[in-house]
Amino acid sequence: MTVLSDTDLKRALRSGEIKIEPQPAEDQIGAGSIDVALSNEFYVLKASVKKGKIHDLKEIQFEDLFEQVTSDAIILKPNELVLAKTLEKITLASNICGWIQGRSRYARLGITAHVASSFIQPGSDNHQILEIVNLSPIQVRLHAGMRICQIIFERTENKAVKPYSKFGKFSKQ
Repeated sequence: MTVLSDTDLKRALRSGEIKIEPQPAEDQIGAGSIDVALSNEFYVLKASVKKGKIHDLKEIQFEDLFEQVTSDAIILKPNELVLAKTLEKITLASNICGWIQGRSRYARLGITAHVASSFIQPGSDNHQILEIVNLSPIQVRLHAGMRICQIIFERTENKAVKPYSKFGKFSKQ
């Protein structure tokens, strides 16, 4: 696989191999990545969820623990997790994949942009869901429109036979 440079990214955006809606501004395109922002859609732990109780992952679903909140800003307490949808919808050709990475300006403050699921499958066609955690000892406020992470794009050697937009469980989020 080959990481796409700013020149490659602009070419892929023009050709439609990578589609980002809304279209990224020039200052969102870095030397080897594109910054993406938070939408106003967040998923927070339900107030009814007992934090001291053991929740068996074989028996529960995401929806059992989290509820959607629409807000222009949200406060994240120390060691708290919030899920957030990106403002941008990303559509990739079946030979393009991506990696979500935090931005250093927030990482230095102890904010992670994703916990573990950073890979964007070839052929994806969706908004990304970020797993944001506050690892700092202070409360922070996240805002819709904040460019909290970047995506590094790569070209695969071959096109995917099973592009995520056709076979992925959450491809239309």
